[in-house]
This record gives sequence, C-alpha cells and structure tokens, in this order.
Amino acid sequence: MSSEPEKPSLKHKVKHEFVEITIVFLYLAVFFCALSTYSMLLLEKFRISYFTYGAALLNAFIITKVILIGEAAHLGKELEAKPLIYSAIYKAFNYGLLVFAFHIVEEIVKRLIHGKDIAGAFREIRLDDVLARSVVIFCTFIPFFGFRELERIMGKDKFRALVFGTGTAKSDS
Repeated sequence: MSSEPEKPSLKHKVKHEFVEITIVFLYLAVFFCALSTYSMLLLEKFRISYFTYGAALLNAFIITKVILIGEAAHLGKELEAKPLIYSAIYKAFNYGLLVFAFHIVEEIVKRLIHGKDIAGAFREIRLDDVLARSVVIFCTFIPFFGFRELERIMGKDKFRALVFGTGTAKSDS
C-alpha cells in the first residue's frame, strides 16, 4: 500500500477549474455590468447598449483569466502568513498591476491593428483612463481577495457553509 495521497482525476480537475472560472467571472461580470449601467446613466445614455454590456462581460472574462494565470504563478503568496487584510490588499495591488499591464498591452494592440506604429500607439494611449480603470479594479479586488483569503484560511467547506449556508462545516485541512 502506498502512503501517497490520491491524485485528483482529470474530470475532477476540469470541474474544479470550471467552478473557479465561473465564480470569478460572475463576481467580475456583475460588477462590470453595474459599472457600465452607472456610466451610461452618468452620461445620460438612457437606452440599453448591448455593446457596452458585451464589452463588460468580455472584460470580466479576460480579467478572470488574468487572475487565474496569476494564481497559477503564485502571485502574491509572500504575505499569506500575515493577517488576512494585508494579504488581501497586497494581492489586490499585485493583481491590479497585472491587469494594468494587460490594459496597456490591449490598448497598444488595438492601435496597432488600426494602423498606428508603435510610437503612435504609445502616444495615443489615454493613461488617465487606464489608471482610472486600474484604481476601480484595485478597489474591486480588495473584497474579492479578502473572500478568497478567508476561504483559503477556513477551508472551502467551512467557508461555503458560512457564506451560503450549504454543505457541512467540516474543514478541508
């Protein structure tokens, strides 16, 4: 008999990844769609813009992938032994920087596609817009990573029982 822990099956891994993607995507999608609605109302655009919501959902999906790539690369693990608030804010900041970098690359690629050279693409980036979006993302990430850290510390079962009132309150550890 082997004393090694049993490896999860491919089916289990795929299911776990799908659940993680869905949870992150839904959190970001709700937030970005609410932000899009707020922006439309602020700009007095009272008709529903499906393009705006589509862009919000696409942005949520892309940022979901950025978060999962960052987690796979163990981004922000350095402060996990510190109090939860430090770890959550540290991760929110690091992932906010990662999203900022992706936004810069996205803006450059968009301008290159539209026929600008690399220097012209850099000149046309509205840094104020990208920075403002990054601040909003950072603020969105603080409660997000707070909950993720709480789940990490408590274990999935206890966390889900506490938040959703489902399952048992046993620990994953």
